[in-house]
Amino acid sequence: MPHLPMDSPDSVRSLPARRSVLGAMAATAAAPALLGLSSPASAAPVAPAAQPRALPGGGDLGPNVIVFDPSASGIQAKLDEVFRQQESAQFGTGRYALLFKPGTYNGLNAQLGFYTSIAGLGLSPDDTAINGDVTVDAGWFNGNATQNFWRSAENLALTPVSGTNRWAVAQAAPFRRMHVKGGLNLAPTGYGWASGGYIADSRIDGSVGPYSQQQWYTRDSSVGGWANAVWNMVFSGVQGAPAQSFPNPPYTTLDTTPVSREKPFLYLNGSEYRVFLPERRTNARGITWGSGTPRGTSLPLTQFYVAKPGVTAATLNAALTQGLHLLLTPGIYHLDQPIQVNRAGTVVLGLGYATLIPDNGVTALRTADVDGVRLAGFLIDAGPVNSSTLLEVGPTGASANHSANPTTVQDVFIRIGGAGAGKATTSMVINSRGTIIDHTWVWRADHGTGVGWETNRADYGIRVNGDDVLATGLFVEHFNKYDVQWYGQRGRTIFFQNEKAYDAPNQAAIQNGNVRGYAAYKVADSVTTHEGWGLGSYCYYNVDPTIVQHNGFAAPNTPGVKFHDLLVVSLGGQGQYEHVVNETGAPTSGTSTVPSTVVSYP
Repeated sequence: MPHLPMDSPDSVRSLPARRSVLGAMAATAAAPALLGLSSPASAAPVAPAAQPRALPGGGDLGPNVIVFDPSASGIQAKLDEVFRQQESAQFGTGRYALLFKPGTYNGLNAQLGFYTSIAGLGLSPDDTAINGDVTVDAGWFNGNATQNFWRSAENLALTPVSGTNRWAVAQAAPFRRMHVKGGLNLAPTGYGWASGGYIADSRIDGSVGPYSQQQWYTRDSSVGGWANAVWNMVFSGVQGAPAQSFPNPPYTTLDTTPVSREKPFLYLNGSEYRVFLPERRTNARGITWGSGTPRGTSLPLTQFYVAKPGVTAATLNAALTQGLHLLLTPGIYHLDQPIQVNRAGTVVLGLGYATLIPDNGVTALRTADVDGVRLAGFLIDAGPVNSSTLLEVGPTGASANHSANPTTVQDVFIRIGGAGAGKATTSMVINSRGTIIDHTWVWRADHGTGVGWETNRADYGIRVNGDDVLATGLFVEHFNKYDVQWYGQRGRTIFFQNEKAYDAPNQAAIQNGNVRGYAAYKVADSVTTHEGWGLGSYCYYNVDPTIVQHNGFAAPNTPGVKFHDLLVVSLGGQGQYEHVVNETGAPTSGTSTVPSTVVSYP
């Protein structure tokens, strides 16, 4: 394979995203046939001391959770069968979780398609060793990796056959708690376009080669080296990260992550399934599992209502009222009322990109103003009737201080359109103080089914009302108005990736009073303290290339509101930015896709 130098050539440096012009992907056929593979079952439910519960905890994880044992034969054939179904099923209905019991597996290449999660079932990644690869490539899309969404790898140790594992992904494709005993290549075969991505709590013994990747965020990890950068590479708490050097090369490096708490995960304790809940860390750096055993607590699966597609929202809420947590097995869940999380410490964990669809304009999920809720690992797909919101963390006016035990929103992804017509006024609203948003992609679809300026209307992506909210890995794209609005005090964002809505029909459609266009990231005038690192916004106004966007970022001009390492990019000259933040930063120009940058503001 050709090796690109540290200062990769201009042909790599200037690759535009431009997903929409590459062809809308047709929705695939109905759910795939069941594979007839083994499905795990938990220990028998524990009977309560008083009267029996109406709903039991624990139970079978369903046909699309496929569990592999080191002694089993035919593992590769089963992996290949799932991949054939999911490789190009971008808007299909299939959902799979591929789980590997602790032990050693030889000679495997687990290729991952859409809505497929692969994970080890040990307490540490090194408990589950694959002498082989977990591969994402882009052959299905002619070598273009910019649509390799909705897949994940977690909690495995890999010894790649060639010495380097390929993970050529775009948004919503986390790489968590992984140990790569070699290198990691983030580009597709042939080094075509790529637009990702996210790594957390992982150790890559060799070097990471992003090559054509336009942007990337790595958190609380260890790397043996980092090969190059295109537009925006951000690191926090990463041992071996390159030194701060934005904009040339565009590395933004924070020594530690201010606050972090890793995503909950399913594991086996003997024959018993449990869910591990990692503890909160402050000023975090490096992996959590270096000594083998991570710090935190765990819950038996018998304390979870194991949900299957077809269950009603009323049943899910009854389980929560009984004191159970929720484990959403792979599939699609239609909701006629919100899932309401009222109890402190509640866990809602999805497997295999379990997908929530509000059918009648309701909000998919709401939480109360309580400590320590953990929302992780699921997709919310807007329904055809407009929802005012899709996810609400805390009620309006929430004010309790949750800083010691925050709510975490991790690998929770939101989509409006693409799989069909969908609408939502505001996708995600964060009201609870101290919430951590750790890796989200909130996407108004620019391709697929049900896509159009009014067809999948969605004015706002994320609105943060709560104080002391931290976002680590924020991807928000294509909203009709503001992509991010921040009203809370003392908010912080480490890494932001944005594309403005491609399909704006003309300048008037995005006029914001006297301002041309709505900023991608807007800090309210009332905010006195806010800080952001490594934030990028791109425009590609292909319907009307004459559109001018006044700026990518807008904020009050006050000493307490600070930004570090900002950039705006015009993709192929389809529309232009006048400034980067407020009235600061040079305009973009021409078709060269060279970013306009601001290192520090004010």
